[in-house]
Amino acid sequence: MDIATVLSFLGVAVLLTLMPGPDNLFVLAQSISQGRKAGIATTLGLCSGLIVHVTAAALGISAIIYQSGVAFAIVKYAGAAYLLYLAWKSFREKESRLTLNNQKSLNYRSLYKKGILMNILNPKVSLFFLALLPQFVDHSTGHVPIQMLVLGIVFMLQAIIIFIVISFFSEKVRNFLLKSPRISKKLNYIQGTLLGIIGLNIAFSGNK
Repeated sequence: MDIATVLSFLGVAVLLTLMPGPDNLFVLAQSISQGRKAGIATTLGLCSGLIVHVTAAALGISAIIYQSGVAFAIVKYAGAAYLLYLAWKSFREKESRLTLNNQKSLNYRSLYKKGILMNILNPKVSLFFLALLPQFVDHSTGHVPIQMLVLGIVFMLQAIIIFIVISFFSEKVRNFLLKSPRISKKLNYIQGTLLGIIGLNIAFSGNK
């Protein structure tokens, strides 16, 4: 695999990561509602989940899920149900006014696990890699699974950087919103709405 191919893939990966999607919206929601550290913990979880999807694509597991309507539906609805559950929890906390100091009590391990689950339970991510990675693989050199894993690592690293930038930007938005007591009470609504949108998007998505 030559450097030009890797750089071309990196350019495409950055553009795709910047497009509005479940992962960056999830980071945005966590960062606005709980601060940048929460967003970074979520980012690390999401990108850990990417390892599972990349490996599944490289080993052909994603293709099996894609061909099995039942398997795809099980993973899809499990992911959608999990996100809708998180949205419900956010709406239940609607009366809890957030403060700039509440980050001290956050469970970052829990946020990390949420990120992993949210990513793994979205079968569209596996199909995304199944469609994207082979386009940048040089079949003439062999070792196709290894090439796909390398590209997957490149994608994961750039995603970590971009999501962390989103986390820092989102905290600026959070700090601005917290200056208004009325708005600060609505941050859980914002998080719940974003999570609900992501969950419904996954629930009504197809395997195409």
